[in-house]
Amino acid sequence: MAQATTADHSDVASRLADYRELFKVRVTTMVVITAWAGFYLGSMRSGISSVQPGLIETLVGIGLVSAGSSALNQALERKSDAKMIRTSDRPLPSGRINLAHGILLGLLAIAIGAVWLTLRANLLTGTLTLLTAFSYVAIYTPLKRYTPLATFIGAFPGAMPPLIGWVAARGMIEWPAVALFAILFVWQFPHFMAIAWLYREDYGRAGIKMLPVVQPDGWSTVLEALVYAVLLIPVSLLPVYLHIAGHLYGAAALLLGIFYLIYTIRFARITKAQTVLESRRYARDLLKVSVIYLPLLLTAMMLNAIGKF
Repeated sequence: MAQATTADHSDVASRLADYRELFKVRVTTMVVITAWAGFYLGSMRSGISSVQPGLIETLVGIGLVSAGSSALNQALERKSDAKMIRTSDRPLPSGRINLAHGILLGLLAIAIGAVWLTLRANLLTGTLTLLTAFSYVAIYTPLKRYTPLATFIGAFPGAMPPLIGWVAARGMIEWPAVALFAILFVWQFPHFMAIAWLYREDYGRAGIKMLPVVQPDGWSTVLEALVYAVLLIPVSLLPVYLHIAGHLYGAAALLLGIFYLIYTIRFARITKAQTVLESRRYARDLLKVSVIYLPLLLTAMMLNAIGKF
């Protein structure tokens, strides 16, 4: 009896772990955090507290749509995922969750999240969230097999969460929301290039046309990362110009941007690295810095946010 109970607990834990993977809980958490920043800043602009039921309702809805999009993304990519070492053990390619189950969960999460946001926030929030999910699943995901431009296309839905959070708080798209979108849009490219270089062999086996696969010498990968890392510095200062955040944030954004740029310049050494391990180290270091940069920037922005004026 005890053995049966232990086995049941093990099965439940295994199934929950599969759902966490299917819904990409870590990615969804980052989406929710960036949406929270947008909601917080939008609330500040309205002169109201962001600590309200509307915040939780918004984040739940955005989290559901993000999780559902991740499930549908994995459903579409199950065959290519099976060819890559880092993704072959995901629930769908491994067969632990069947295709119909994964698609149904994804569609339900997106539908419930979009309707919830429409009812609890506003129609524009629900519509934007649904369009974001559609562009990620139906445009970006299949496009990866045909052109490196998919990275550019994918940056649009990737940058939407703070804008959606702002719209949930304010009910309209405004220039400060566009500035938040721009920061995330530009931030993604050094981040994406680091990932693409780290897993270029995997992407090549799966037939995914990432830039390091199409142009393996690394120069185009480095150039794209550098251009956007430089551009990120003035873009990250837009909240000061638009009176979303104060000069303390501006100083923090400048320092963080320089730090990010330094590691992106260091990433350029992949073109002259003597070994694969050496080039991977440069890419992994840039990836780590990119993941550190974003929450620090958003935290500084929220701590030095400017209220209604």
